[in-house]
Amino acid sequence: MKLKRVLTMMLAAGMVCASLTACGSKTAESSAADTAAGTTEKAEETKADDKAQGTGEKKVLSVTTWDYDSSPQFQAVVDAYMKENPNVEIKVIDTSADEYNNSLGISLSAAQPDPDIIWVKDMGSMLQMADKKQLLPLDDFMKKDNFDTSVYNGAAEQLQYNGVTYGLPYRSDWYVLYYNKDLFDAAGVAYPSNDMTWDEYYDLASKMTSGEGSSKVYGGHNHTWQALVTNWAVQDGKHTVVEKDYSYLKPWYEAALSLQDKGNIQDYSTLKTANIHYSSVFKNQQCAMMPMGTWFIATMIQSRAADETSFNWGIARIPHPADAEAGYTVGALTPLGISAYTDEPDLSWDFVKFATSKEAANILAEQGVFTGIQTEESLKTIASAQFFPEGESNIEALSYTHYTFDRPLDPQIEEIRKVLDEVHEMIMIKQYTVDQGIEELNKRVAEIKGW
Repeated sequence: MKLKRVLTMMLAAGMVCASLTACGSKTAESSAADTAAGTTEKAEETKADDKAQGTGEKKVLSVTTWDYDSSPQFQAVVDAYMKENPNVEIKVIDTSADEYNNSLGISLSAAQPDPDIIWVKDMGSMLQMADKKQLLPLDDFMKKDNFDTSVYNGAAEQLQYNGVTYGLPYRSDWYVLYYNKDLFDAAGVAYPSNDMTWDEYYDLASKMTSGEGSSKVYGGHNHTWQALVTNWAVQDGKHTVVEKDYSYLKPWYEAALSLQDKGNIQDYSTLKTANIHYSSVFKNQQCAMMPMGTWFIATMIQSRAADETSFNWGIARIPHPADAEAGYTVGALTPLGISAYTDEPDLSWDFVKFATSKEAANILAEQGVFTGIQTEESLKTIASAQFFPEGESNIEALSYTHYTFDRPLDPQIEEIRKVLDEVHEMIMIKQYTVDQGIEELNKRVAEIKGW
């Protein structure tokens, strides 16, 4: 497949592949006195801004991020904005990915002016923040600036929560299959194809498993997330992770346990107990293949650039269920929003506009990051980036024909996700049989949903 054709396919697929519409909104209530006070406050802010510019004093914006030091997705845009706006200083409030939502929730509950800008890690937390009126609606800003949302190919509208815009698409990610070319070459085995079923993947993982003890190379690698099982169960779009009956998960858990029992992937207990990160497993060449999100492309490019790794790697489309065609994948959006408690709403909006713009998309493309705007220029930039794997098959791997969101916009998705995580662990460490796990899911989710 030629590059132009692949890029055209991706642009056509865009973000209009899944529904992100849900219910609930933040109503605006104001009195004449509030309006008058707001006008006075705005005038005072304008005077303060003029004074700050006159004295050379910088205005400060605070943004929340996770794993900032190892995430070019944040650094590149923050640096670019400050370069274009030398009168603005960005203060980064960073926490680990695992603690991000908890830390952000505590911060927002204090109703303090920091942070101003929020990177939303998952859609469930966005719904919770919207319901608690902790996010600033963006619609008035957008209307005032005649903001064109068509560049997001429908994703901005899909992010609306009961008709209110609380965030704009910052980046988009979906799952692909990473593989170690050197390990495949050494074994004399053909690389994974862009049209491979999960059964074919299991067979290939068995074939690529070799060695013993500390020198063992696993054919595949499943990180500890429940998504590394449930994603493939919802990949065909027939189910979501919010269901009355979870029996559809059974064959996928049986397959994951089988891979583990055969020694074709590291066992869950070892990964969990030792807190082993998936990136170290792939970077240390301990596995031949690994299903992971497109965000890992930037990590591997960065790793090669820093001489942290030197082996040759590639990507293929994620394997697909036998009854689905090649190109079916699972993914998610990362929105960017503004705290309802910010004392810099206009400046915050200016940053959000920049960070979700075509300009930012091209800047991030140089880091191998896919954004909410997929321009032909940005996709070409990613494909031509230094250390991006060579070959048309790697470029073709970036295309997809069907995009399913890993979890639906459900107001109770975070509660349900917690149950999914807990049951997932019990199944993988064999404290529950698969059937017992499914029974537990059916029971606990029904209690949450009131079914």
